[in-house]
Amino acid sequence: QVQLVESGGGLVQAGGSLRLSCAVSGSIFTFNDMRWYRQAPGKQRELVARIIASGSANYTDSVKGRFTVSRGNAKNTVYLQMNSLKPEDTAVYYCNALRVYTTTRGFQDEVEYWGQGIQVTVSS
Repeated sequence: QVQLVESGGGLVQAGGSLRLSCAVSGSIFTFNDMRWYRQAPGKQRELVARIIASGSANYTDSVKGRFTVSRGNAKNTVYLQMNSLKPEDTAVYYCNALRVYTTTRGFQDEVEYWGQGIQVTVSS
């Protein structure tokens, strides 16, 4: 059974930094696409960053220049380095992993997994 576990969250003062980690267990496959989402109180879940197997990364505009997503040396480990944190970054952050595969009939399909989420709180 595939599990994603986030760590590294907590309470930090505005302007500070946190480094979130996402560790995947129970899979021998390399995921094609790993993502970080967040959901703030009263807001919809938002895609924050994504990274594909090649290492190419994308970010939502509000975090560009402050957040960096990267893959670790361990298999299917992904990090989110968050610098210059602002109170509006306060949210529950979720790790998401996507795997593309070929079905028994030869068609492409995909499956995704979610972590339970981890709280990040930025005080002013």
